[in-house]
Amino acid sequence: MGFGGISIWQLLIVALIIVLLFGTKKLRGMGGDLGSAIKGFKKAVNEDEKKEEQPKQLDKEDANFNEADTAAAKKEETKSDK
Repeated sequence: MGFGGISIWQLLIVALIIVLLFGTKKLRGMGGDLGSAIKGFKKAVNEDEKKEEQPKQLDKEDANFNEADTAAAKKEETKSDK
C-alpha cells in the first residue's frame, strides 16, 4: 500500500498517461512556470515583510527625534524663566 491506498504502480500508470497526453515539452514548460510563480510569491512575501519593518524603524527614529526636541524645549524654557 502506498499513499492512501494507492500503490506505486498506479502512480506510475497515471504519470505515464499524463506524459502521453501533454508531452514532455509542455510538462517542462508548466514546471518552469510553476517554479517562477513560486519564486515570485516568495519575493513578494519578503518585500512585504521588509515594508512592515521599515515603519517600525521610522517610529523609533521619530521617538528619538521627539525626545531630543522635548529636551531642547525644556532647556529653552528654563533659560527663559531665569
